[in-house]
This record gives sequence, structure tokens and C-alpha cells, in this order.
Amino acid sequence: MMNRYLIRNATAIMTGQSGDNARSPVSDIRIENGVITEMGTGLRPAPAEQQLDADGCVIYPGFVNTHHHLFQSLLKGIPSGIHLTLSPWLQAVPFSYRRGFDEKRLRIAARIGLVELMRSGCTTVADHHYLFQPGQDFDAAAILFEEARTLGMRFMLLRGGATVTRKLEEHERLQQATETLDQMLASVQATASHFHQNGPLAMSKVAVAPTSVHVSLPTQELKEVARAARSMGLRLHSHMSESVAYIEHCRERFDCLPIEYLARNEWLGPDVWLAHLVHLSPAEIRMLSETRTGLAHCPQSNARLADGIAPATMLARMGAPVGMGVDGAASNEAADMISELHFAWLLHRAQAGTLARARPEGHGEEGGDATTVEQIIHWASQSGAQMLGFDGVGHLAPGMAADLAVYALDDPRYFGLHDLAIGPIVSGGRPPIKWLLCNGKIILENDKPMGLDLRLLGLQAKNEVQALLAL
Repeated sequence: MMNRYLIRNATAIMTGQSGDNARSPVSDIRIENGVITEMGTGLRPAPAEQQLDADGCVIYPGFVNTHHHLFQSLLKGIPSGIHLTLSPWLQAVPFSYRRGFDEKRLRIAARIGLVELMRSGCTTVADHHYLFQPGQDFDAAAILFEEARTLGMRFMLLRGGATVTRKLEEHERLQQATETLDQMLASVQATASHFHQNGPLAMSKVAVAPTSVHVSLPTQELKEVARAARSMGLRLHSHMSESVAYIEHCRERFDCLPIEYLARNEWLGPDVWLAHLVHLSPAEIRMLSETRTGLAHCPQSNARLADGIAPATMLARMGAPVGMGVDGAASNEAADMISELHFAWLLHRAQAGTLARARPEGHGEEGGDATTVEQIIHWASQSGAQMLGFDGVGHLAPGMAADLAVYALDDPRYFGLHDLAIGPIVSGGRPPIKWLLCNGKIILENDKPMGLDLRLLGLQAKNEVQALLAL
């Protein structure tokens, strides 16, 4: 029997929708069989319905993390990589330590990352996992799905990997055996047959996601991979245009820009979303917008690695889907959707202000409305869910999945706020969560995941970090 809940007396409800529907005028939400069945004010309890008092709280849709690397949860703040840009950082951190991830270590890392995300209001995670090689003695995909299922979260595996060794991996210490194209596609098909769900309210999905498609596959394989994914009904994902090195590589090898290279090889479209997209020409922005290719916006990682700022607001204005991602904790040092959204809200305003020019050359002060709280929440919920293909998920309305967070704003950080609805985003920090629901089930209560010992997880993490240092 599914749980039935009536959440009552919320101070505010942000729906995740855009425009006039971004805020709900009501205070109560009724949930049954994993779905929101009614929203209103003064709703009366029904028999066998558990009441959750949200007085003084605000309710947001469960966040959708569109790009992550869960294995990196044990690679935070590594000194040798803390001041590096992307290319040397890849060599110093993920490439140097990936050989140390066996079944046990991957499971612990995934659990840490998923719990971090839960505690910041995230209910759906798309994890770009690329540690696949021939002869692996454990099923990494199965481990990731199992950890998410145990915690009650929606999960999408972005099945990464490569069929060639990239230049950055040429040093013997950094090399990892690559798959053949047949091995990769056969593995994707087997994983999808076990875990990929279609239709509304799906809990698990799979996408085809060569790690960085311009260097992870030879040109002749790009179209074959894209066509194979579409024949299986799977979406496509990859890193792209994260740093200027992507432009340098594509100019040298293919005599074009990165997005032009993807367009030549059937890697653009509404079933494709790309992580980062920081360095784009005006023509590339138009191509992405016209094809409705999506962006997984990871502003904190892009700042940490000195990549730059993705033109997320421009892409959104021109019709390209935008979702939010926290990227790996090895280039972010956390997996916190709230801090990601707070940073994004500020970042694009700062960028707009930097571009402002004094009169008469320019328009004077401007940029204060470059991003709104409602827009940022929309990117992190409805837009992200649609980009990943999760039907019936991502915003709060009758008939939609009951994925939501009830935030308690009883900390001095929020005292004095005139608009409590925007508190979790504008005030920074991590507001306490009274209840986090996914698929109509409480998976977090008073900041504690159901059935998980956080102290034990902390001890396990400490032990695994020590073991990694000994490699």
C-alpha cells in the first residue's frame, strides 16, 4: 500500500514551472500513489492520510541534477589539483586515481554523493560514469542503480567510456584500457534492457554518453553511436566546449569548431544535452538553439577550474533547454544543488554588470534581472527533467510525481526575509529539510536519510581516502 500524505500550511510553494505559474497561490498538497492529486488551501484530511505540518516552511520541487560524477565523491580537494585548469587537473586527479575504484570504493563514493544531493533537495540524479573497461570484474552500472534505489532516488546512468586513448592519457601511469565500439554498444544495450524505463514516473533511465565525444571516439564512430542510441530509444550526452582546449583540438584535427563537429556527425538535437558549453561562438549558440540541444549548466565547477561562464541565459532566451548540474565533487568539492543554484543566480547578474557600459557609450547600470530565482528553480527542476526525458516529473501540479522538498526556514539566516519563498536560493547556505519526498515516499526526514547511518558513512569515507592516498 502506497503512503498517502497531506502537506498543510506551507508559507510558500515554488512549482518549478516558468512564467506566471512559477509560484503557487495555495498552501496544501495532497499525495497518493506517488502522485500529487490535489493542491489547495484548507484541504481537509482524508481517512488513512498522514498529515505533515509545513507551517513556516517553503516547498520546492525536487531538484534534477543533469550532470554528475559520483565516483569523485572521494576525490575532493586533492592538493595536487586544487590550482589547475581542466587539462592538467584531469591528469592530476580523476585520471590518476580512477584505477583505485573497485566495487567497494565505487559503492561508498556513490552513497556519499547521493546523500549529499538529497540533503540539498535533489531527487533525480544523472550520473556520467566513465570508468568502464574490458574485463572489469564488477558491474559499475548495477552498483550505481542499486545505491540510488536503496535511497529512494530517481537515477539516470549516463553511460560514458571511450574506444580510443586520448592525448592526456598517453603517460603509462594514466592509461586505462579502452573498449571496442562493439563492446561499448553491447554493454549499453544490456544495461538499458535491465534498467531503462519509459513512460511517466520512471525511476531509472540510461543514456549513451561517450566521455568527451570529440576525443573519446574516432570520427567514423560518432554517427554509428548516435544512430545506435536512437535505435534503442536512448538519449545522448557528453562533455563539450568546457575549456578553450576543445576549440584548439577541433580546429587542429577537424578544421571546425566543436559544435560544428557535432552537427556534422548527428550529435545535435532535442534528445542530446551537453555538459558545460562554456566557450561558444555566436554561430554555435544559434545551432544549439535551433536544434534544441540542451545544456547541463555546471557553474561552480566551471569557476573552480577557470573554464569561464557558460552563456546559459542567452541559450535559454534563444530556446535551448537549460538544466543544472553540480559536476563531480573533485572539481566542486561538494555535491550541493542549493549552493549551485545560489551561485548561478549571482554569477549571471555579475557577468551582466561587468558587461554594462556607462552612458552615453552604453545604457548605464543594468543586469539586476539577468537571472531570477524562479528561472533558476525552473532550470533545476522542470527544464532538467524534460531534458533527461523523465515524463511526469519535475514540477509541482496535480498529476505530477510527488518529488518535493519541504525546507524549514527557522535559522537566523532567514530571519528578516520579506519573501520567504526565495530564501533557499538567495540566502545561501543549506536550509534544513523537514521532509524530502521522491515518488510520494519520504526519503529524508529532518535532514537524515531513512535507514542510513551518516556517522558510519563518514568513517568509511575517511578510511577510503587513506587507502587512496596509499596507492
